[in-house]
Amino acid sequence: AFHGRILARRVVGQETRYEVEVKARYRQRFPLVSREYLWVPNTCGCPALREGGEYLLMARRHVNHEHTLNRILLQDGGYARPWTPREARLVREATQHC
Repeated sequence: AFHGRILARRVVGQETRYEVEVKARYRQRFPLVSREYLWVPNTCGCPALREGGEYLLMARRHVNHEHTLNRILLQDGGYARPWTPREARLVREATQHC
């Protein structure tokens, strides 16, 4: 779970890749750097993340069996909400209990 600002969106094959500035980390399951690529396995723009927008995102690290692919994946129906101080507080509280 992290707070990110969308810097760019690009369709790559059958997927959408977002360049994201990581502003805050709420759950440290895997390391994040200040800029990451967030992949969505479709080209429809679902969820619709607009460039310049800030979101609360819950994604997972996806590594294939050959270890040639290592990326952050926001699955279909994944959690992506506009960032607000209230959302951030709720997630921060939830991650302390989970």
